[in-house]
Amino acid sequence: MAVAWWRAGLLCRCPQCGEGHLFENLLTIRAACPACGNRFDDADAGDGPAVFVTLAAGAILVPMAVIALMVVKLPVWLVLALMVPVSAAVVIGLLRPFKATLFALQRLHRAGEGRLS
Repeated sequence: MAVAWWRAGLLCRCPQCGEGHLFENLLTIRAACPACGNRFDDADAGDGPAVFVTLAAGAILVPMAVIALMVVKLPVWLVLALMVPVSAAVVIGLLRPFKATLFALQRLHRAGEGRLS
């Protein structure tokens, strides 16, 4: 029985069994689930995760930078020095769950490339 798409996405688990880890390293999806053997040959979320991460990271980081500049009145060089590593951490932290969620939704809706009959 397939697990909920949001649970598989947030935990970066197999969308079929919910047990096996989806990624073999930072962003590479495994060839198959180590728990249930489900094949991930069709895993292709495309550019979708990057688009959603860009929007989410912007919504998080821009207010932080504005507050640091306008309210706290930190110097621009200090805000830049602080925001570069924070931005990298936010983007890397969001990319895996977004990619796993889009893959789980792709599996749920049986999305794939079009085929001629």
